[in-house]
Amino acid sequence: MGGCTSKPSKPKGNHHNDYPTHPQPPKSPPPPSLLPPTTPFLPTYTPSPAHPTKPKTPSTPLRFLKKSFPPPSPAKHIRAVLRRRKPNKKAEKEAAAGIAETEEDEDGVELDKRFGFSKELRTKLEIGEEVGRGHFGYTCSAKFKKGEFKGQQVAVKVIPKSKMTTAIAVEDVRREVKILRALTGHSNLVKFYDAFEDHDNVYIVMELCEGGELLDRILARGGKYSEDDAKAVMVQILNVVAFCHLQGVVHRDLKPENFLYISKEENSLLKAIDFGLSDFVRPDERLNDIVGSAYYVAPEVLHRSYGTEADVWSIGVIAYILLCGSRPFWARTESGIFRAVLKADPNFNEPPWPSLSPEAKDFVKRLLIKDPRKRMTAAQALCHPWIQSRNDAKVPLDILIFRLIKAYMRSSPLRKAALKALSKTLTPDELFYLREQFALLDPKNGSITLENIKTALMKNATDAMKESHMLDFLLSLNALQYRRMDFEEFCAAALSVHQLEAFDHWEQHARCAYELFEKDGNRAIVIEELASELGLGPSIPVHAVLNDWIRHTDGKLSFLGFVKVLRGPSSRAVAKAQ
Repeated sequence: MGGCTSKPSKPKGNHHNDYPTHPQPPKSPPPPSLLPPTTPFLPTYTPSPAHPTKPKTPSTPLRFLKKSFPPPSPAKHIRAVLRRRKPNKKAEKEAAAGIAETEEDEDGVELDKRFGFSKELRTKLEIGEEVGRGHFGYTCSAKFKKGEFKGQQVAVKVIPKSKMTTAIAVEDVRREVKILRALTGHSNLVKFYDAFEDHDNVYIVMELCEGGELLDRILARGGKYSEDDAKAVMVQILNVVAFCHLQGVVHRDLKPENFLYISKEENSLLKAIDFGLSDFVRPDERLNDIVGSAYYVAPEVLHRSYGTEADVWSIGVIAYILLCGSRPFWARTESGIFRAVLKADPNFNEPPWPSLSPEAKDFVKRLLIKDPRKRMTAAQALCHPWIQSRNDAKVPLDILIFRLIKAYMRSSPLRKAALKALSKTLTPDELFYLREQFALLDPKNGSITLENIKTALMKNATDAMKESHMLDFLLSLNALQYRRMDFEEFCAAALSVHQLEAFDHWEQHARCAYELFEKDGNRAIVIEELASELGLGPSIPVHAVLNDWIRHTDGKLSFLGFVKVLRGPSSRAVAKAQ
């Protein structure tokens, strides 16, 4: 989505991913490390190659697969789904013959292709020539004839209704327009003007971006950016993604092709485009449909349980490419790429990595942690020392802190005491993020209440936040309504134990915290109470499992038990409780 005028758009397998482009002189071939295999862009809806059995997590709305596919090869079933998403000849003939906008899909389910958009496209816009074409449609240049945007050059993305042959395809278009309407007010987000339709097509009118794709500039530089130039790109990408996540929107297809420059100037503004695969998601919600592009898909997407953290993984892949010119996960087939994403580790030993700064390597490594609980958020990445060396890196509000505060408020006094002890061992770099988040909540007299959180969210709210029911999440923080939280307690509530475990010095952190906990917080506890604390069910042999977690001498928590209490109940136990 969006517009550019850099080169003709080649057909891609991505969901109606068509941008306006103009011809350019032939370029030298890209470096071999950036050459894609036959079909590198895979917007797919398919069971997980990691867990072929049907997952227990609830289906994402409107994406329920009636039958499960236990695939020996993920690529085989991806191709099958792509064939289903492609228009069949019968549907095209019916569209050409003037069939009604309500028809049946392949399974006999009635499809309503009436979107309720305005039908006055020709009266408001003067349509120009086609400037780009993709598999699901094409893009034209256009100019407003009248109104407040009179004379404004725009891009019009045209999606034929004849190609919407499944309920998923229709819903994708409907949701894309809803997200574009709702997400407003960020400088790195492509501007949406309006959506129109007629009997044959849907038309999405958006900002015309004439500077080309980020991928074009990567290739033009031979695949390598300096650290300073890479930071400039990363700051813009992280800012817009953090904004989307705060609104409750996950993009799900972040890659260099989906970022366009406004102009051809070197310091041009970068715009995020193509929300065709995006979805609304609450902080405590998990999605389970596999979508995206193979090289950039996160491991948890293949495991069919993910949230906004999947976008951060994709950003990590982009950062890796910017700094070294090659992809972190490579194979000649889609199934091989998926195996690499699930099992392989990125290579940081070959040139140019030894010559790059330790901060740059740490930044990329923390974005490409396979466990999403240990991965940085987009807002946290903007607080990383490598990024903070730029003066223009402002830290946005992070929705993660509200999820962590919710868990803290529901914790027992024992776990709260353990977290307070751990918070006293944080380094200045780790405290920087927490100070920034606390300041964004505009504390009064050094403390915050539920009202501070509501005010901060409403200050940043768009219509997307309402659509994602993000504000409803505040109901889980009602315990803050009648009390105040100072910065010391905020640090205990908003720190992520899982993220700290990803650091090399985690053992030292935990040992120091345990010493503090021993002085003020540790107490005698029976095994049954500890089992309840950790959310262990009756089927678990608690005496056998928890025997080493309590000291036999005085009945208090051992170091191992202290670490387990810090982590809190497992996500599975929390889900059952909810």
